[in-house]
Amino acid sequence: MHTIQAIITGAIQGLSEFLPISSSAHIVFSNKLYNLAANSGFINHQEEIFFDILVHLATLLAVLIYFYKDIKTILKGFFSSIKEKNYKNENFLLCKYILLTTIITGIIGLALKKPTESLILNPKIICILLFITGLILFFSEKMYKGSEKISLKKAFFIGIAQGLAIFPGFSRSGLTLACSLFQGMDRVSSARFSFLASIPVILLASLVYPLLELDFAQISHFNLKAMFLGTLTSFVVGYFCIKYFMKLISRISLKGFSYYCFFVSIIMFLLFQFYYHM
Repeated sequence: MHTIQAIITGAIQGLSEFLPISSSAHIVFSNKLYNLAANSGFINHQEEIFFDILVHLATLLAVLIYFYKDIKTILKGFFSSIKEKNYKNENFLLCKYILLTTIITGIIGLALKKPTESLILNPKIICILLFITGLILFFSEKMYKGSEKISLKKAFFIGIAQGLAIFPGFSRSGLTLACSLFQGMDRVSSARFSFLASIPVILLASLVYPLLELDFAQISHFNLKAMFLGTLTSFVVGYFCIKYFMKLISRISLKGFSYYCFFVSIIMFLLFQFYYHM
């Protein structure tokens, strides 16, 4: 893996992990395009797994730092509620909703992990799924009301949406945001819950699955300098992406992201269609 590839991948991960445009799709697209242009890629599958762990942990750190005060307040309120047996406290309920979302996501992720693994080898299928993400975002704005709060039922369906994002091309943030809007939540509350709910999911997805497959004996053969720069890039880009997305989400429509998904999916589909038929 070249340094420039690591930096590009890190930047794409940091940007697309939190925008509703599918980080998995963009990483597959960028890696394949880079490999075509430079005729170079990861040394082996183990290098790819290790770098994937690092960039996901970098984006997780970005979420933790940006929402540090929120997380501290939520956890403090959660434990105070348990101590006082006040199970209707807002922070206790929010933790319960995030836990439910995580459990549902985990169940679906476990069930679909094997069937979806091979999809990263088929970029044209990923293009179709990215186009579907665009459709979901587009129609979620059509039904947008923006008045209701998160509830147990809403958290359950958000968990399903987040679980389906294991398909490369389905955006985790896009599906959770759209699911929230479909259920009448406002954009800011939807984005906040989506980011907070991503914390346990990113942690599990970037550690539990990959670490079971990682051969630590091979790490010394990896381009660690390139990985460090890519990881740092992922963190910096991810942090500022969250910061400005949270500021803009109340004023912008998801339709812009849907149009972007349409455009990229069509262009990439045509490109890969041409390449594989050369």
